[in-house]
Amino acid sequence: MSEAMTGAAGMGAMAIILEDVSHHYGPVQSLEKVSLQLPRGGAVAFVGPDGVGKSTLLGLISGVKRVQQGKVGVLGFDLARRGDRAAFLSRVAYMPQGLGRNLYPTLSVAENIDFFGRLFGLGGAERGAHMKRLLEATGLAPFPDRPAGKLSGGMKQKLGLCCALVHDPDLLILDEPTTGVDPLSRRQFWELVDAMRAERPELTVLVSTAYMEEAERFDHLVAMDEGRIIAQGPTRDILAQTGASTLEQAYISLLPEAKRPAGELLNVAPWQDKGEAPAIEAQHLVRRFGDFVAVDDVSFRIGRGEIFGFLGSNGCGKTTTMKMLTGLLDASSGTATLFGRPITAGDMQTRMRVGYMSQAFSLYEELTVEQNLALHARLYRVPQAEAGALVNDVMAQYALLDHARALPAALPLGIRQRLQLAAACLHKPEILILDEPTSGVDPAARDMFWGHLLRLSREDRVTIFVSTHFMNEAERCDRISLMDRGRVLAVGTPAELTRQYHAQRLEDAFIAVLEDNSTEAAMVAPPAVADPAEQKQVEAANRHGGWAGWLGFAWAFARREATELARDRIRMGFALAGPIILLCICAFSISFDVQNIRMAVLDHDQSATSRDLIRRFEGSRYFVETRPIGSEEDAHDRLREGGVQMVLDIPPGFGRDLAAGRKPDLGVFIDGASPFLAANIQGYADAIILAYSLDRLGGASTAVALPALIEPRFIYNQDFRSIYAITPGVLMLTMILIPAMLTALGIVREKEIGSIINLYASPAGAGAFLIGKQAPYVVLAMVSYCSLVALIVTVLGVPLKGSLLALTMGALLFVLASTGLGMMISTFVRTQVAAIFATALICLIPSVNFSGLLYPVSTLLDGSYWIGIIFPSSWFQIISLGTFTKGLGPASFGTAYLALGLFALIVIMASRLMLGKQEV
Repeated sequence: MSEAMTGAAGMGAMAIILEDVSHHYGPVQSLEKVSLQLPRGGAVAFVGPDGVGKSTLLGLISGVKRVQQGKVGVLGFDLARRGDRAAFLSRVAYMPQGLGRNLYPTLSVAENIDFFGRLFGLGGAERGAHMKRLLEATGLAPFPDRPAGKLSGGMKQKLGLCCALVHDPDLLILDEPTTGVDPLSRRQFWELVDAMRAERPELTVLVSTAYMEEAERFDHLVAMDEGRIIAQGPTRDILAQTGASTLEQAYISLLPEAKRPAGELLNVAPWQDKGEAPAIEAQHLVRRFGDFVAVDDVSFRIGRGEIFGFLGSNGCGKTTTMKMLTGLLDASSGTATLFGRPITAGDMQTRMRVGYMSQAFSLYEELTVEQNLALHARLYRVPQAEAGALVNDVMAQYALLDHARALPAALPLGIRQRLQLAAACLHKPEILILDEPTSGVDPAARDMFWGHLLRLSREDRVTIFVSTHFMNEAERCDRISLMDRGRVLAVGTPAELTRQYHAQRLEDAFIAVLEDNSTEAAMVAPPAVADPAEQKQVEAANRHGGWAGWLGFAWAFARREATELARDRIRMGFALAGPIILLCICAFSISFDVQNIRMAVLDHDQSATSRDLIRRFEGSRYFVETRPIGSEEDAHDRLREGGVQMVLDIPPGFGRDLAAGRKPDLGVFIDGASPFLAANIQGYADAIILAYSLDRLGGASTAVALPALIEPRFIYNQDFRSIYAITPGVLMLTMILIPAMLTALGIVREKEIGSIINLYASPAGAGAFLIGKQAPYVVLAMVSYCSLVALIVTVLGVPLKGSLLALTMGALLFVLASTGLGMMISTFVRTQVAAIFATALICLIPSVNFSGLLYPVSTLLDGSYWIGIIFPSSWFQIISLGTFTKGLGPASFGTAYLALGLFALIVIMASRLMLGKQEV
């Protein structure tokens, strides 16, 4: 730590000390000279609009992001120092923004918690004890074997909290942990956090939240705007300072005047039912997925211009119902109509009158904000003359002009939601179906959304069907329905439902309905604190370093990757069946054997000698004679049309000249469109003519001595069958292409789903992560290798003449090299599509052209030769061809083994250097 951080009086009571911290993303400044001191053992809420730097600030405090400028001191550690940061990571828990973003969907509840325990160095006994305690505390004990991907949103967040707390951290950082979570689950989540804080007073909790009523429960508040802190201090002091009754009002009063909402939302005329036919009507809708009933007998009517709110617990069937209303899903039974017309997937006329916003981001990440809106205008047939002005108007309405040329991936969550809502409203639909449109959006932006929705409803008579977890939004709806476990439990105005359930607030009524209908356990007990002896063991495990600790981390990643891989049938099928299919296709379809060459003869001599020469060609298995040719023009026509591939032109007086010892000119015209085939035809024709000439010379009255007798003998592959030469090369291709692609996808996938954040926020090193990720694919590739060799020998009939041990040693080194190459590629690409293309190109081109598959590497020139020498495929090609065809053993491949091992080491080390342990 710097002297400035450690020398001042009272600093020991501070958990976080920031001094002039700034952070940039290219030209965009996210934080500007932020200074902050937060006490130990406190609970701090960070609030502010989307994109003001809350997540960046929490990422810096957690050690996930690299410090660019300023000083970041946390729990007495200077996070700009590598050693301090490595020691600090075992004492922090970080939950990133997004439902279940730090979880692994195919792993069960128990497996996720177990992985995080291993990731923080806990032994088996500690993991088991902590898991039991946390599952009981969160109400997840009945569901240890349920995959994380099949949990509701609230259960995912509880599981994420279990994973974060498994190692008993001193600092808990939660980045919008309840965004998109229903009120009951939110209440349970915070009850759990409060119980843990009560049991562990030294635990410091930092939370960013989009729900101002949640922020009110925290001791300390940090309000942010445009990368700066506009207020900080005890929450009660900020409320007193602003004179506001709620924290949302206090925050709005702290904003600059230009950013404060207009406050017009409360003065809205109520919706009037004019007795028209309903815009949306559902009768006894049911949707089944196999044996699971997602929507069970749902009925409702929504009038034109009405705002109808759809409330319910996570996973209760709201999204499924909305998809049935848009034609994206067929109903298992029941009926649904829009404007009185039954909903069908092919009814484009009705669909053009509907705007739909999905819960997950559904626009194009490769297009900018402006391009996405322009494309949406085209898809909904907005006239081209009007599209440009309409896109600009919509961007202005939704405050997107400053982000017009930004890609969606670079935008904060709330701004991405604004973009989706703008796209849904762009074509001026008559019905808007919005699935949690303001999830993760700050209060000011939500007010802007609802101001626009209310104007659409009252002025343009647009019917709005919206799901939400914000109770203040539900209160703005004309009517709402409460849904749980696929059923609608109650329908009415917010005021009617509040009175019906004898509640003070709509949220209390909502929770009462869910609790009456819920069968899932809530919090049953606060988590007991580990006893001192166990705590010492945990701390010792967390400090566990050296090779044993490194291997433990690598094993954690390898075990998790192998489990996920085993459950992914597509990847497993691609890994095991793909090489076999590729081998069979290539072995049977690629052949250098040339037979049945179509030839025609233009015989000007018509002598016994010329007919004898023609019989030599006819007797060969390489040539098939077609109908004779009458003229040279006919010969050229037949060659041009592809009717023949060779024409033998025997000149007049051929037999007489040959008998007299003169050298007659014999014409051989070959189709050279395919050079490889033409070269083979020339070789066969030359051999037949040479043999014929030798026979004639041997019987001539005047002996003509040749300088030497040429008698070619093939030492290897005496039958000269292509399959013997092709199969070892195809083995090489399959063992570099598929293992490299699978390894690259395995790592890039972590970037795409966001789970790589677990590497950044844990004490595990990048090297252990890479080796752990690589190991299952090495094992899988070797299993594939064994099946390929067995197939080659037994089914294809290619004998393995050399040492199986020599081939296996080479295969292992080659697999390490190929998976290492895929790993290295994955460190500099960000999407799975890019990983597939990059890996395929980098592996295939050198392996086919420069590895010795087609031509020996020694015959290549200049750069091609050095590519062949450097790339590992050429060395394994030597081993594969040598063992299968030449009968060689391990002693023959020392140089090849060394080259493969060196390449594997280089790409693994390069991967480690290119994969950072922090976000930049």
